[in-house]
Amino acid sequence: MSTPHTLSDWLAHCAAMHPKTMDLSLERTVEVARRLGIQFQVPVITVAGTNGKGSTCAMLESICRHAGYRTGLYQKPELVHFEERCRVNGAPVAADELVPHFAAVEAARGDITLTQFEFSTLAIARLLSLAPLDVVILEVGLGGRFDSVNAFDTDCAVITSIDLDHMEWLGPDRESIGREKAQIMRAGKPAIVSDPLPPASVVAHAEQIGADLWTVGRDFNHTGDRQQWNWAGRGRRYNGMSYPALRGANQLLNAAGAIAALESLRSRLPVSAQAIRTGLALVELPGRFQIVPGQPTLVLDVAHNPQAVAALALNLDAMGFFPRTHAVFGAMADKDIPALMAKMAPLVDAWHCCDLPTPRAARAEQLVALALELPRGTPARDISAQAHPSPAAALQAAASSADPADRIVVFGSFYTVGGVLQSGLPRLSAPHLA
Repeated sequence: MSTPHTLSDWLAHCAAMHPKTMDLSLERTVEVARRLGIQFQVPVITVAGTNGKGSTCAMLESICRHAGYRTGLYQKPELVHFEERCRVNGAPVAADELVPHFAAVEAARGDITLTQFEFSTLAIARLLSLAPLDVVILEVGLGGRFDSVNAFDTDCAVITSIDLDHMEWLGPDRESIGREKAQIMRAGKPAIVSDPLPPASVVAHAEQIGADLWTVGRDFNHTGDRQQWNWAGRGRRYNGMSYPALRGANQLLNAAGAIAALESLRSRLPVSAQAIRTGLALVELPGRFQIVPGQPTLVLDVAHNPQAVAALALNLDAMGFFPRTHAVFGAMADKDIPALMAKMAPLVDAWHCCDLPTPRAARAEQLVALALELPRGTPARDISAQAHPSPAAALQAAASSADPADRIVVFGSFYTVGGVLQSGLPRLSAPHLA
């Protein structure tokens, strides 16, 4: 095998190495990490959960940066470019900066075969461990117990909302899934649970290993009105805060958990009230109820499981009046697609279903058939559905058929949102009606 020289070459090499794209086990990652000598000398915050992980990580990064700290963030998956997964001081690293770390993993692994996710996690962890940073934030990919991120000890574990997703890997119910995610906790270390109704398995595991458990309603909580919100925790309060820049009612849960995490690390990573206020006010994360002004209005959301799509529908319903809503929708075939579409059915007038560039995806024609079977609400309601070869083509068709006062919602998968961002953020300008 010729030695890869570019990031694309390394990713192709990793993809071809292991016979499975997913092989849940921690032993391989732990052993190669030991050989590489990966150790973090700064506080590590690990974030797991079904929904809200990315938002929580973005809020933690933004607050820490506005407190003056040098930050490292590992997030996943990317929307467009792989380099988005690794951020240093708020910016994605350059592809060339990752190459030597992929080469180091290759040299250290010997005869151990790694999945692409394990290989890339080790490369990014090595980069972050050697960078001059003050705090590292690691987002778990799937579950917790066997996720490669769990190969590294954490100083604070955060578990966001837990719902039914990846059940073929994590179990059939919230208790089973919660048990998997709780494995990122460490004995004697803070464990922040921002799900207001956590599975009993999460609490039980924290108590069993002796983690410092923080739960909503007991150790921290939030209140608010239409203008501002307040946070209260163990002996500290923040009052009269502006709402986070990330839109949606569910973001307060994520913000409350992020503040609790930083409060639990105050002795090592103190942050000021001003850093919290500014960090939340200026946080950015593409594809999370991201509203793009234009005509029609464009909404981008990576929601891809029933809980996330239900939150999206709730947020859309609170936006105000739009004559028609056009949906650009693509999803993985292993998702509960009828449930996803049913939660959006009362809002969507036109479905633009699209193929996605992965074998896991459902075909656009299948999605169209499901859309046409959805309840119409009223017999006179005119619902349409079309198939398109890509998210970009679906967006173009939706924009062509929409009136300026309408809105277009892109959702269903990271691939769906990423597909409309390939050439940059779309700016729609529909022709005005005569």
